[in-house]
Amino acid sequence: MINNGFILNDNDLYHIKTVMRMKNHDKIQVVYLEEPYLCTINNIETNIEIQIKEKLSKEEDNLSDVTLIIPLLKEQKFDFILQKSTELGVKKIIPVILSRSIIKLDKDKENKKIERWEKILKEASEQSFRNDIPKITSVKKLSDLKEIEGLNLFCSTSEKNRSIKYILKNNAFCDKINVLVGPEGGLTKEEEKQLSEIGFISITLGSRIMRVETVPIYLLSVINYENME
Repeated sequence: MINNGFILNDNDLYHIKTVMRMKNHDKIQVVYLEEPYLCTINNIETNIEIQIKEKLSKEEDNLSDVTLIIPLLKEQKFDFILQKSTELGVKKIIPVILSRSIIKLDKDKENKKIERWEKILKEASEQSFRNDIPKITSVKKLSDLKEIEGLNLFCSTSEKNRSIKYILKNNAFCDKINVLVGPEGGLTKEEEKQLSEIGFISITLGSRIMRVETVPIYLLSVINYENME
């Protein structure tokens, strides 16, 4: 923020001018430090200026602080999860390496992927009028999750009794939920054992076997519904 206005990055300016074809005096909403502002566009022909018109009231949501821990997947499926989970209010995403993960990344490719993922999260946040952008971490191993704080869950096809609804009703005062979704083919028995040993609780999603990209949408929808006031 400077001189009652904002300096946007080149990608945002390109989107405003070339993609959206906005004009002088058009209005846009800018989020700065998780606070929304109504702004006007000036001087679009040369050096675009974004001037603050008014600060908007911030609408607080009552969604839980949910972290999704998801396996590396093919690009289209992973992108879909990023977009839809952002719309449904996820706070953080942790990519994790699992035995049945199809995709493998070296460090150079990982850094480029994270840049791309962050862009997808930003665009999805803008599309859904969020005041924040979900965080995404570097790729982790299961052993890296032992220090994670909150109610820790993992989806298991072998679990028959504990549903996500049951867990939420019996942990009504938990304000942070971390849930791990397995890859196509599910978690191995060794991985389920390792997760249980570091404090994760197995949950069932019912008798139907869902596609891996469907599971996060289902989970977030149930969590949001159960925590509605």
